[in-house]
Amino acid sequence: MRKMEGSEFDELVTFFDNMAQTNWLSKLHNRLIELSGDWTNKNVLDVGSGTGRLLLRGVDKTKTVTGIDLSEGMVQKSKKLYSERKLTHKSNFKVGDACHLPYANELFDISLSTCVMFLLPKPEEGLTEILRVTKTGGKLAFLNPSFYMSVENAEKYATKHGLEGFEKETLLKWANAAKKRHRYKSDQFHDLLLKCGASSVESEEHLDGLALITYAKK
Repeated sequence: MRKMEGSEFDELVTFFDNMAQTNWLSKLHNRLIELSGDWTNKNVLDVGSGTGRLLLRGVDKTKTVTGIDLSEGMVQKSKKLYSERKLTHKSNFKVGDACHLPYANELFDISLSTCVMFLLPKPEEGLTEILRVTKTGGKLAFLNPSFYMSVENAEKYATKHGLEGFEKETLLKWANAAKKRHRYKSDQFHDLLLKCGASSVESEEHLDGLALITYAKK
């Protein structure tokens, strides 16, 4: 499995920005935030932050939000979005690699990563880095496609729940990417997190079992 380059995402900024605002992914983002704990006065990190939409959902409560993404285009879009919302004073976005985070040890209270770990050739490298930069006792939360995610099953889900147009298109795109990368049963990602040093690992299945939210403590 090859490592993806940031330039592969630069031409897809608008697509991913709109995807982060779909109903199905918005619901997953909101649930992930709930499971990551109280953001009040916390320093929150999002690894693979895209255009910053996930952090935007809880930024008002936080002390700071930090996003890192492989794509220069995603980072520039994030900075523009937060500038328009007058949030530059409490946000920081930069280009970087999930497996080599440019942050000090134990810097963040809450660390998140959605739709990213499954893309990495060696997800344990990204998880180890996220744990390194998270404070002891801090919270972590992840969103990944489950073992049962496939184009066929995503089609069935879309039909059952009436997803059409861009809502359906984005779910199928995620399913197509998942078949080429990693998909996880809940115990597989659970064990991987424990191996990397996390504790109190728990999981929830969503989208009729096609999506997996996993949350833990350091």
